[in-house]
Amino acid sequence: MAQVDLLNVKGEKVGTLEISDFVFNIDPNYDVMWRYVDMQLSNRRAGTASTKTRGEVSGGGRKPWPQKHTGRARHGSIRSPIWRHGGIAHGPKPRDWSKKLNKKMKKLALRSALSVKYRENKLFVLDDLKLERPKTKFLKEILQNLQLSDKKTLIVLPWKDEGYMNVKLSGKNLPNVKVIIADNPNNSKNGEKAVRIDGLNVFDMLKYDYLVLTQDMVSKIEEVLGNEAGKALTE
Repeated sequence: MAQVDLLNVKGEKVGTLEISDFVFNIDPNYDVMWRYVDMQLSNRRAGTASTKTRGEVSGGGRKPWPQKHTGRARHGSIRSPIWRHGGIAHGPKPRDWSKKLNKKMKKLALRSALSVKYRENKLFVLDDLKLERPKTKFLKEILQNLQLSDKKTLIVLPWKDEGYMNVKLSGKNLPNVKVIIADNPNNSKNGEKAVRIDGLNVFDMLKYDYLVLTQDMVSKIEEVLGNEAGKALTE
């Protein structure tokens, strides 16, 4: 199995963590990663752009001048697309841009992105990362200890509790930092809370240079992506 240094919030090595090769050390499939990002960005589009055709623009019912004997070009409506204030030919109309990707491809894309971070030595795993209260200064000090203060960093935390939520709030004022809570407390199946990694996505992992996970988050990712029975909800 692959191994990664286990660090504390002071940036000190406190141990070594074995991580799944199947999740963190595969040959990245860049085609599937591109498909995932394309799906994400397409699904964000509102699809509300709209223009009026010559049949929708107000006016233009009367022929502007007779067909013949004026010496001018033939026209049937002042709302023709070639006229000023005329309709738009082949302009955008409201449409659904959303795309889908099957579950196996989503999971392969996530495993590929995680493997890219691991192989480029841009994956940091902490024993835990919680704050007693939201304070940007505290999170900034932790990133300085990890030598990530001036780096674009994505922090992914396992569930919504007070300590992790304080980290998320603390990161809002740091321009190069994004904090994701990979959990949906409303999600349950048969009365039991299902294990999911909501929010973890390929686009953010590629956009940010460094990825910071907690030990619990690694276990959660391996539980979801390490077997075909796991289910990951993504954008």
